[in-house]
Amino acid sequence: MRLTVVGCAGSFPHASSPASCYLLEAEDGGRTWRVVLDLGNGASGPLHRYCDPGELDALAISHLHADHVADVVVLNVYLRYHPEGARGPVRLLAPTGTPERLAAIAGSDPATDTSGQFDFTPWQDRSPVRVGPFEIVPVRVNHPLEAYGMRVTGPAEGGGRAVLAYTGDTDDCPALDALARDADLLLSEAAFLEGEPFDSVPDVHLSGLRAGRVAARAGARRLVLTHLAMWNDPALSLAEARRAYDGPIELAEPGAVYRV
Repeated sequence: MRLTVVGCAGSFPHASSPASCYLLEAEDGGRTWRVVLDLGNGASGPLHRYCDPGELDALAISHLHADHVADVVVLNVYLRYHPEGARGPVRLLAPTGTPERLAAIAGSDPATDTSGQFDFTPWQDRSPVRVGPFEIVPVRVNHPLEAYGMRVTGPAEGGGRAVLAYTGDTDDCPALDALARDADLLLSEAAFLEGEPFDSVPDVHLSGLRAGRVAARAGARRLVLTHLAMWNDPALSLAEARRAYDGPIELAEPGAVYRV
């Protein structure tokens, strides 16, 4: 599996990064399979650097906050009005209520109607979904609205199978242990800093420290911190994580590629 960071900004796009968006690819059966994990605001344009979005096999959306789903509406315009003819429909794996959420973002203009361009399947907690060589297990996590992490098993770089665990947005919870257990790569949000005012609000986001604790508890082999808020110093998030986890840790950056 190849994981490309399209966007890693937390809560809203930054000058240097779109909001959450990660392209997962693998070769199988003589072709490249492509799944996008989240498509937050600002991400649909940079996604074109890495693939033709009309050739995506699936969109997998963790939850319905705009920084994770808003650009699905923008992608709809590309799919619907492509000069070679309408593309899709693209498989859309997402929480309950996603079609209604997209319709609310798109508004009442028939020109931006999203129906017909996406084949929607709602997540069911711990129920595996197959997309080509990928098995995606959604795991309900700890956020103010229905939200899922994703445990993705797919072809390993050196043969066999590998596991990518993506937290989506969540505070610490027992479900993260199942999500991240023995993962080859844990892609974890770290939007908060310990002791900062926002961190006093429970059940919203992880800090770098709590992300490190999850990685250590679960035995993850590698940790990549993402969903970093613009007003936080990423070096502090990294230092927090290192207090709890002694494995390899990196900060996500747009364009970074991880082979799993």
